[in-house]
Amino acid sequence: MPAVDMNRQSQEINLANFAINKIVKCAFHELIDPSLGLDSDTKIWGMTTSVAELAFLCLQTDRDIRPTMVEVLDTLKEIQTIEFGNEKRAKLVAGPPFPESEDRLLLKHVKSLPSPNSVTDKWRTCPIQANDRNDSTCPKSFACGNLTDLSFPFSLSPQSDCGLMTMSGCDAKPFPRIRLLPEGDWYYALEKHNSSVWLGDPKLATTLRQHKCQAFNKNFSLPSSPSISFNMINLNKFFKCNSTRNNTLHIIQKKNDHFSGYNMYNGCEGFSIYYKLSQDDDEHIGAVPTNCSLIRLPIHSSDGDLFNLLGPEILVEWKLSDDCNKCHYDGGQCQIDKTNKFYCRKKRKFSSSHLLSTKKLSDNFNHDVEGGSIYFGVPVFSYSELEEATNDFNSSRELGDGGYGTVYYGKLKDGREVAVKRLHEHNCKRMQQFVNEIEILTRLRHNNLVTLYGCTSRRGRELLLVYDYIPNGTLADHLHGDKAKDRSLAWPIRMNIAIETAGALAYLHVSDVIHCDVKTNNILLDHNFSVKVADFGISRLFPNDVSHISTAPRGTPGYIDPKYHECYQLTSKSDVYSFGVVLVELISSMPAVDMNRQSQEINLANFAINKIVKCAFHELIDPSLGLDSDTKIWGMTTSVAELAFLCLQTDRDIRPTMVEVLDTLKEIQTIEFGNEKRAKLVAGPPFPESEDRLLLKHVKSLPSPNSVTDKWRTCPSITNTK
Repeated sequence: MPAVDMNRQSQEINLANFAINKIVKCAFHELIDPSLGLDSDTKIWGMTTSVAELAFLCLQTDRDIRPTMVEVLDTLKEIQTIEFGNEKRAKLVAGPPFPESEDRLLLKHVKSLPSPNSVTDKWRTCPIQANDRNDSTCPKSFACGNLTDLSFPFSLSPQSDCGLMTMSGCDAKPFPRIRLLPEGDWYYALEKHNSSVWLGDPKLATTLRQHKCQAFNKNFSLPSSPSISFNMINLNKFFKCNSTRNNTLHIIQKKNDHFSGYNMYNGCEGFSIYYKLSQDDDEHIGAVPTNCSLIRLPIHSSDGDLFNLLGPEILVEWKLSDDCNKCHYDGGQCQIDKTNKFYCRKKRKFSSSHLLSTKKLSDNFNHDVEGGSIYFGVPVFSYSELEEATNDFNSSRELGDGGYGTVYYGKLKDGREVAVKRLHEHNCKRMQQFVNEIEILTRLRHNNLVTLYGCTSRRGRELLLVYDYIPNGTLADHLHGDKAKDRSLAWPIRMNIAIETAGALAYLHVSDVIHCDVKTNNILLDHNFSVKVADFGISRLFPNDVSHISTAPRGTPGYIDPKYHECYQLTSKSDVYSFGVVLVELISSMPAVDMNRQSQEINLANFAINKIVKCAFHELIDPSLGLDSDTKIWGMTTSVAELAFLCLQTDRDIRPTMVEVLDTLKEIQTIEFGNEKRAKLVAGPPFPESEDRLLLKHVKSLPSPNSVTDKWRTCPSITNTK
């Protein structure tokens, strides 16, 4: 086959991608030229498949995994000289001319391998004998819709015995379907990470979107099986209490006393809902009152409206039982009999299946040990070294506590001041975030991005990341947190912060990285109020040849792109939306979410849009910035508000790019805001001219730019407004 063939599927136009996909699935018959005689000659089959396995190593994205040409030459010579009966081939695959290495592992995610450490299974060869190749109909891995490289315990619906969780509708839009156990409910399969999967419930999504009380008839419970157990991560407890004619005042008062401190929703006929956003006290709630029942539903927001609080996405972790794990490892199939007891159905093993141990191709692999030196190009610290630097992670050293970890101040033995992020858990999800942040930060260099000094070993007792210490807190602290009372952020400083943050995000997007969690808590400030954008744990690499990434929504409530949440499609414009919220925080000094605002304006984005459409800038902009006394500040803040308005549009096509946002902010900063000069800016922003760049009349649910009827216009200037 040629190296490039435009007639192949888009993901396999390059022969390298085509080959990797086939080798991972052991689909050698779809790769190797049949005219070579592999079906009739065992030796040719053995040699060609071994050459394919060697090519697989050569084609890895991570250069450290690739062998040297000397190693390639030695291996090819040995492939040529070995007789490929089972015994002889065992010599090659069990003992190639590379020294033993535990780090030579089968690559699970071959399309875009983040690091050697994302790999979990040892490299193994596929069956070689003609009578072995069709012994099992269960694929070792397969793709289904947006999910790639699925393997046990997943299976396709025609081969449900091959796994425990069944996939179906792989060509369906927007997502394929998944069933956790036989006879269970079907869900959308949104995204998979190691031993967890994001599910979407389409029925619940419909009832929530329509604000129907049938949503509370749903109760997510954990399916049980002797083979596999499940844990649903993001479920919240709700108490559904029926209202009957027999409810006396005494019963009602008793119920209200029992749920003291709870939020109550009584907008449904026949029952009320009691709930807390924090579940800390629920363990001691005691017996549930008469006519009340416990239900569990997924949450995705801190919005005060109950239907906006709930979401149709569920994060499910799974764990195989010891019996099933051993059964699968031994080549069997995990089965359940009619009495719901486990048994292992054995399959005939391939006589020629062996583990392939290959040479350690880079010293970097052995460096990733407790107290080692280099991993991914950054120093590896020992746990004890960082424990000493942070005074045993003393609470007095705590700088902040986020959703993924706690950050501590530390001082290394060489005198460097550092910030040490201690991830809350050591599980697959945290490991993914740990590796993701290291990979992204080691490939980026920008004055306004936080600097990564190093990390601990991924095999250590805890996952720790070490950064340059930024001493002046977060932007959120200064706008509406503990440092807001200092009033240290005058408007010129805020303008510089906006420009530096926009510059950092524009750099990320040019570098094919989407931050995914842009917020004022992730914008650090030094003593000169210079910006350092931080927290890349959930950031994504974004290939420049795709329009979006399909993934379950991630980020922080109040900053999440509503289109992302609706369509599960992540683009760079999702960061633009989040930055629009940051711009509004800079001009208003208000937090992104405030439960004390009216229900439709709890999210700052909605609040800002409502005020900007009405030209009610005085109700939005912080008066302490001096807009009443300084024409220039009035012009700059209202222009920033107008720019934020574009960033916050539901239709992504209307939002500017981060490069355009940066250019506009710089122009706002440099223009003198007399009426004539300001007219120049608002009439000719650095966006390409477009009839669709229009004032949004219906900002809550904009179907498209074409539904807008009035051209973008600025509100009256300061001389006309006051």
